[in-house]
Amino acid sequence: MTSISDLEQRLRDALDTSRRNRDGDRTKLLTTLLSDVKNRAIETRGTLDEADVVAVLARAHGQRVEAARQMNEAGRRDLAEKEEAQARVIEEFLPPPLAEEDVRRRVRELVAEGVDQMGPLMGRLMPELRGRFDGGEASRIVREELQG
Repeated sequence: MTSISDLEQRLRDALDTSRRNRDGDRTKLLTTLLSDVKNRAIETRGTLDEADVVAVLARAHGQRVEAARQMNEAGRRDLAEKEEAQARVIEEFLPPPLAEEDVRRRVRELVAEGVDQMGPLMGRLMPELRGRFDGGEASRIVREELQG
């Protein structure tokens, strides 16, 4: 028997609730997210842990945010609002975002531990940030801290 993460169980419980409430949009989104989680487990040929499920949700969130941006640029506010609403639902399941200063402090801690190269530092940092902070911004912070 495979065990599922707490986050995956929360998604399943939310799906059951949305079905009971006959909330079609939320039900469709949660079904899609759980399908993404299942597909990722198949890809990795294993059971996903909490961080893996967060990564799947973070990717789905990023896709919705980017789609909303593109829809706004194309003048399709109606479609942008739909994407933004989906992003807000996904945010309910993601861990709280980290502030830039929290990331900067963690980078300084890792440098103090002797990790002073970009690649190894990012390798240690990103698993802690996944789903909580943008990777591009983290890279910028690491570069600034290593130069400064």
